[in-house]
Amino acid sequence: MRRLLTIVLLMFALVVSAQHKREFRGAWIQCVNGQFKGMGTEAMKKTLTYQLNELQKDGCNAIIFQVRPECDALYESNIEPWSYYLTGEQGAKPYPYWDPLAWMVNECHKRGMELHAWINPYRAKTKVAHSNARNHVVVQHPEWTFQYDGLTLLDPAQQACRDYICDVVRDIVTRYDVDGLHIDDYFYPYPVAGVKIPDDAQYRANSNGINNRGDWRRYNVNLFIEQLYRTVHDAKPWVKVGVSPFGIYRNQKSDPNGSRTNGLQNYDDLYADVLLWDAKGWMDYCVPQIYWEIGNRAADYDELIHWWNKHITKSDLYIGEDVERTVKFSDPKDPNCHQQAAKMSLHQQLPRVKGTVLWYAKAAVDNVGNYGTNLRKVYWRTPALQPVMEHIDKKAPKKVRKVKRFNFDGQHVLMWLPPKSKDWKDEATRYAVYRFEKGESTSNLDGAHLKTITANPFYEVPANEQLPCVYIVTALNRLQNESKGVKAKIKR
Repeated sequence: MRRLLTIVLLMFALVVSAQHKREFRGAWIQCVNGQFKGMGTEAMKKTLTYQLNELQKDGCNAIIFQVRPECDALYESNIEPWSYYLTGEQGAKPYPYWDPLAWMVNECHKRGMELHAWINPYRAKTKVAHSNARNHVVVQHPEWTFQYDGLTLLDPAQQACRDYICDVVRDIVTRYDVDGLHIDDYFYPYPVAGVKIPDDAQYRANSNGINNRGDWRRYNVNLFIEQLYRTVHDAKPWVKVGVSPFGIYRNQKSDPNGSRTNGLQNYDDLYADVLLWDAKGWMDYCVPQIYWEIGNRAADYDELIHWWNKHITKSDLYIGEDVERTVKFSDPKDPNCHQQAAKMSLHQQLPRVKGTVLWYAKAAVDNVGNYGTNLRKVYWRTPALQPVMEHIDKKAPKKVRKVKRFNFDGQHVLMWLPPKSKDWKDEATRYAVYRFEKGESTSNLDGAHLKTITANPFYEVPANEQLPCVYIVTALNRLQNESKGVKAKIKR
């Protein structure tokens, strides 16, 4: 009986997952854990290539790549030094020379994935002991920083710091073909018992008439978030701004509208008013880090995903998933299964949840608890377009032109010309290819019929696909707004 139930649930999951034509399927690749430090160019390329290949098989369509861990860079910068977490010595160029961000943009785009550049805005130095390069901000402008429990941080209260961070962001967005700019959950430092944030002098000098210290700190972060958003979209309107906050906004004991949880709070402890940023339109997507398990006494996953689904109303909502923790804990309704299926079911049920980001990429690649296998065989087994972002742009490109079938020694190839365009809104940067059986209605371009998303103006028909059939090709712009389709019939 249990086996029959498992089969039924699997079939249901297959049907449901196939209906998700648009879904953000991301994974974080971090460097601050030291996984690449001193690895060397070729070894790091090999490691990243393997991870990207496996994530592509798993169905990922976006990579969030950490490029600025502590005011240093995993890319060539005239503002900040090369990262300690790349070469093992801050300021030292990689040898043989390469630019990891440029390389990742190219590799992700080749695989039909988006690349979002992930920065930590304020952290200038972690507790890891190493020396700073001469051109590092800690050396150049120590007056912009403060110390907290072994960390060195840029001061959110200073406009000079906000301007500096936004200069870095503008440089990244302008020079690299990134699809998104992403920041994580570090605003004011995570509180340590008995340790005060040393901002008395800044508060006295620059309180802006705000009498409450917490409100003043939130005001400082709000100024930065607004400036960051405008900086990105002024440089390139199509680049998405994403924020990944800690998983609890406020507990109900602090705010009647808070979640039924008992943990650290974005609003009160990190001074991050995420709901204000959503209401003001200062972020394009929000990825709360709901890393706990279903049934956690202090922070129940089920409670939190419903809370965020209710309260994020303007930004796209994606859920930050802890892969290892998900497979560590049993489903409360079935102790023989871990929690991946139950969590994915919640994603599918909640209307505002439009995607998932995996913490972290390597855990999915290593396939802990068969998490990656389940993605590629069940939940993400068919390709998916990115969710639409009509607040940025809702204009679709024109149709592709002159779709033709060619037969090269038995290899069927569809080829087409891109539509004509005047600006980025109607320029085709990707194409979607759908397949239908002969006689099947082609009126519904749904996810079940989507075969691939490609940057190439051609499609090689796999040898194992049954003929005759009908293909439909559509054009996608940078935000994956989709044109009308053009049919191509292939006979035997």
